[in-house]
Amino acid sequence: MRVKLGVDPTSSDLHLGHSVVLTKLRQFQDLGHTAVLIIGDFTAMVGDPSGRDSTRPTLTADEVKKNAETYRSQAFKVLDETRTELRFNSEWLVPFMRDNLLDTLKKHTVQQVLAREDFKKRMGENSPISLLEVLYPLLQGFDSVAVKADVELGGNDQLTNLLMGRKMQQDAGQEAQVALTVPLLVGLDGEKKMSKSYGNSIALNDAPNDMFGKTMRVSDELMLSYYELLTDADLEAVKTSHPMKAKKELARTLVAKYHGAAAGDEALAYFESTFSKKELPTDLRVVRAVPGIALAKLIVDAGAAKSLGEARRLILQGGVQIDGVKAAADAPVSAPASFTLKMGKHQFVKVELTA
Repeated sequence: MRVKLGVDPTSSDLHLGHSVVLTKLRQFQDLGHTAVLIIGDFTAMVGDPSGRDSTRPTLTADEVKKNAETYRSQAFKVLDETRTELRFNSEWLVPFMRDNLLDTLKKHTVQQVLAREDFKKRMGENSPISLLEVLYPLLQGFDSVAVKADVELGGNDQLTNLLMGRKMQQDAGQEAQVALTVPLLVGLDGEKKMSKSYGNSIALNDAPNDMFGKTMRVSDELMLSYYELLTDADLEAVKTSHPMKAKKELARTLVAKYHGAAAGDEALAYFESTFSKKELPTDLRVVRAVPGIALAKLIVDAGAAKSLGEARRLILQGGVQIDGVKAAADAPVSAPASFTLKMGKHQFVKVELTA
């Protein structure tokens, strides 16, 4: 069978939520079926409305292209690249918009599209729905026609889009695909599905210590679902284990899966020495800066934030310490000449100020 999964590169990182359905695709791959991974470089500029309570921010073609390259490499942390058919949907959606859109629109109704739960909820709240979002299910559905999918995978919020693929395949004279959905992984906030835009995600590209530390923030109530969706562990054994021990093992397992067994063991040792025993790591990375550098700029240079705005928010939230003293504002840093900088819950560097 040809088993299809589409991912839109709407950010720079794939996260553990993506890994749930990627792992399901890998299982089909291991059973001898053809894995078709579609990078939605065209649909990412439209924006999937599934599970959204507002319109996604619009991305430029350059932003999508940059994100698509990172998605490509990260997906193969789960999939076997040598057995994956990788496609970009601009290949067929650009000509589709020119040659087939009007004919396709004749075959579908506004009621059919607006019947989806996320649209009904937004209309009830008088939240705008763009015409691009209304078109999105048709574009994803045509992906299935283009690659002649036998099975399409997706999160359970994707069911409307997957069923549209079945309908469009039938219109094209193809056998309708099987729609197979997986549960959504709840993010670190314990409420919404994992998403970088919600600030509640764990990225596949997170450094080992960061991935471990973020996993330790998962609530005891959510931990079992993380085990179920992200590992092949014995759930009955997890239920009888002490919650702290089980959570550390979950974090070690995830780091080992994406960074190797040694990295998993090292991240566990780092966490226990730094947080459980309240000890600073002995092998701090050294960051050199000029005296008078703004604290937010120093945090960005140290790699703990991607922008000055993000760094300033971290400072205002009380998440930055200089030699154990909480920083109150984004001020110039001139002394001491050498100090330990803590950024967030689990990132430390040694700063040396040199002229």
